[in-house]
Amino acid sequence: MRPGGQPNMQQIMKQAQKMQQQVAQAQAELAEAELTGTAGGGLVTAVITGLGEFKSVKIDPKVVDADDIETLEDLVLAAIHNAAEAQRELAEQKMGPATGGFNLPGF
Repeated sequence: MRPGGQPNMQQIMKQAQKMQQQVAQAQAELAEAELTGTAGGGLVTAVITGLGEFKSVKIDPKVVDADDIETLEDLVLAAIHNAAEAQRELAEQKMGPATGGFNLPGF
């Protein structure tokens, strides 16, 4: 701070620009990342990007049973939840340092 308790605006702007660059870098890394969630010992997998966009769901034919659709639905949902949790953890890891601990909506 300057004498009289006034913050140095030039320094604040420099810090804001640095944070903006770090956030952009983290977002680029998240966009390139792909995370996989699984359920049923790998019978169902879901792939999601680091930004939360689901890319694919794969189902092993062994788990498909016309008389037991509920189990398949549960496995798909579990794989999606598993992938989403991995995405949240990666986003926190990448965005935390870039935002200096500030919580940004959507990350």
